[in-house]
Amino acid sequence: MGSKMSDGMKFDTGKAMYDLIDPSCLEEFAEVLTMGAIKYDRDNWKNVEPHKYEAALFRHFQAYRKGEMIDSESGLHHLAHVMANTMFLYCHSKMEKE
Repeated sequence: MGSKMSDGMKFDTGKAMYDLIDPSCLEEFAEVLTMGAIKYDRDNWKNVEPHKYEAALFRHFQAYRKGEMIDSESGLHHLAHVMANTMFLYCHSKMEKE
């Protein structure tokens, strides 16, 4: 039972490559979601009108465009907030189709 690799096969062509997601990006994204879950409740976002997430997304993106990287309330990157709001909008659009 050494550490030598065998000539085994693994067929994963066409599968999502989660290893392409930058770990620090994913971590801060999760921190934004965690902060929201603590502040509002874990799945509260599912009960909020999507237009509110559009507005929040644009507020964070505009702050970033103006050169402000860190959100003063959370201490987290504005683009991590953009990712969270984008996820909420994406999920809302998927729920509408169900």
